[in-house]
Amino acid sequence: MSITLLSSPLQGFTDFRFRNAFNKYFGGIDTFYAPYIRFNNKLIIKNSYKTDLLPENNTGLELIPQIMTNDAEEFLFVVDYIQQLGYKELNWNLGCPYPMVTKRGMGSGLICEPEKINHILERVHNETDITVSMKMRMGYDHPEEILDTFPILDRYPLKNIAIHARIGKQLYKGGVNLDAFERCIDSTKHKLYYNGDITSVAKFKEMQERFPNIDHFMIGRGLIADPFLPSMIKNNTSEYPKNRWEMFSEFHDTIYKQYDDALSGPTPIKMKMQGFWEYFSQSFSNPQKTFKKIKKANNPKAYQQAVAEILKNG
Repeated sequence: MSITLLSSPLQGFTDFRFRNAFNKYFGGIDTFYAPYIRFNNKLIIKNSYKTDLLPENNTGLELIPQIMTNDAEEFLFVVDYIQQLGYKELNWNLGCPYPMVTKRGMGSGLICEPEKINHILERVHNETDITVSMKMRMGYDHPEEILDTFPILDRYPLKNIAIHARIGKQLYKGGVNLDAFERCIDSTKHKLYYNGDITSVAKFKEMQERFPNIDHFMIGRGLIADPFLPSMIKNNTSEYPKNRWEMFSEFHDTIYKQYDDALSGPTPIKMKMQGFWEYFSQSFSNPQKTFKKIKKANNPKAYQQAVAEILKNG
């Protein structure tokens, strides 16, 4: 069975600069999801999110925009906006676990409100011809919450439901709940994608053996921590390429330069790259020591030296 790999969006990380560099140097991802669109205020999309979705910034890769909302008007507004850019699918995020989102009844905080979900889907399907796909968690408080949404979701021609096998309250702590994911497979007519804790080829194989009928897998944090992972999964190998660190170095320098050009001043780029290295460091033999070196680098020159030293000892 051929498998499809998708990049799960991470707000603040997987924008067009990252996606393009990732696609160029590593490959292995069939479809990327854009981080959910954010607004300045009612129905005014932030410029950085407009830039992120521009077709000219996403040539050579397949991209699906994402929305996170609990408001039908906002949903319809975004549908109109992305269709003007030529997109045919919109992914609805009911997965975000962060309290500032869930307290406002969005992301995984909306899963416990099937009627509200129904109201939005009904309007979107009656008033537009967009293809809707879903990104969900099991629930916010309990892994059974998602089961109550399936009778509603089954009324609509959704393209798929990607499920991160945790509840929102967990954030990213604790393990994934594979039994709960298995219950979902038997509870809906929709095509399910698996998401959660695919951090190595061995982990991927474990999930594949556990769910032999799932052929779409979504990788989020694991893809930033180890950018070689998707292509290794596709090539069915645990071997890294011989020039692993040269490839990583070129990728790193590409995104560094692009973010440096886009951000103003040394502090934003320092914070940006520190965010990435929190993940990157996990691929090195001593993650804590690696990350500590990056954190100690207080100016661009010191940062470049730290990176060179880390890669030399790869």
